[in-house]
Amino acid sequence: MPLEQVQTLIIGGGQAGLTMSHRLKQRGLKHLVIERHRIAERWRSERWDGLRFQFPNWSVRLPDFPFPHSDPDGFATSREIVDFIGAYADFIAAPIRCGVAVTALRRRDGGSGLIAETSDGSIEADNVVVATGPYQSPVMPALLRDDINLFQVHASRYLNPDQLPPGAVLVVGAGASGSQIAEELSRAGRRVYLSVGRHTRLPRRYRGRDLIWWLSAMGIDQTAVEQRGPSRLLPLITGAYGGHTIDFRRFAADGVTLLGRVKAAHDGIIDLAPDLAESLANGDAMYASFLDRVDAHIEHHALAIPQDPDARAVLSDPPCIADPLRRLDISADGIGAVIWATGYGVDFGWIDVPVLDARGEPVHRGGITGVPGLYFLGLQWLSKMRSSFLSGVGDDAADLADHIAARS
Repeated sequence: MPLEQVQTLIIGGGQAGLTMSHRLKQRGLKHLVIERHRIAERWRSERWDGLRFQFPNWSVRLPDFPFPHSDPDGFATSREIVDFIGAYADFIAAPIRCGVAVTALRRRDGGSGLIAETSDGSIEADNVVVATGPYQSPVMPALLRDDINLFQVHASRYLNPDQLPPGAVLVVGAGASGSQIAEELSRAGRRVYLSVGRHTRLPRRYRGRDLIWWLSAMGIDQTAVEQRGPSRLLPLITGAYGGHTIDFRRFAADGVTLLGRVKAAHDGIIDLAPDLAESLANGDAMYASFLDRVDAHIEHHALAIPQDPDARAVLSDPPCIADPLRRLDISADGIGAVIWATGYGVDFGWIDVPVLDARGEPVHRGGITGVPGLYFLGLQWLSKMRSSFLSGVGDDAADLADHIAARS
């Protein structure tokens, strides 16, 4: 059976793949997008019911396609983002096939080009753009795998408080997902334990402007990957409940019990690291440093923006910080569920081309690999801080489209 042949194959039908399609179409380059499930599938099936997008409505856009809204400072629901991405696919008339999974990607024998083995046959392409996103394989530690009677779920499969059995809830991981889920559960009246590790705490708003406005105004979101600090952590922000600064001391004051990192588990006992105060101090230092940076920017440019002294107010340490727990007893502490907000790993095992390092992560420069015609798009810090932002992926897509055009 003859191979189907395309000039450029885009793998993934989320915002990255669709943006790549638009950029190629703008340059008159033929291509095909394939998606294993539905357009924007992860927005459909890996987000909880009460999630609000972390970026204010005024900042949300895809190339040539702004997000429709009636409240510029509001935060969209995940359903609204799904509808937005679907409308974008219609707007660009993307040549997309849904329900087609790629099982392997290899070099073509005896020549240039690549072959994708799919559930719908083989496709040969001069170029392949892997646009499967930064959140591919949920990481769920095996610490409590022997406790088969304990309800456990990764944050990507959490839906709402009613999904969980009675009892207290342990949320492991205090990044964007973990902190938002912990707050939702606390507001729903659940007893919540929140394990806090390293994080980048920044203000939701400061001196009358949203964080995203400041990141753009100061060019921080354009920070190149080469200039990135040692941490890959993105800002810890939320759009829930009108959008507010995440303050773990406030969480504790509202009844959430803060914990250090989960170290080990045995016989129904969870051992906790004595690092809670250190993690909070590091987060506070990043927060204060950012405020100082904004203040310096305002002064340097003589901007008429009012002061915001309340932003530097610090709550006193509640007992769970002053005298942190060193262990939890699942039974004695009444824990009925554990939510693992422990992030994601990459899943590129289907790529049989020498572009992955020892950790299975792609080796590239701005999405361009050492294998002619093979590209990546939509990964965190692909070329700059905003590379994985919904409204930032278009810049990288344009660069890759130019590179593909030069090869054609």
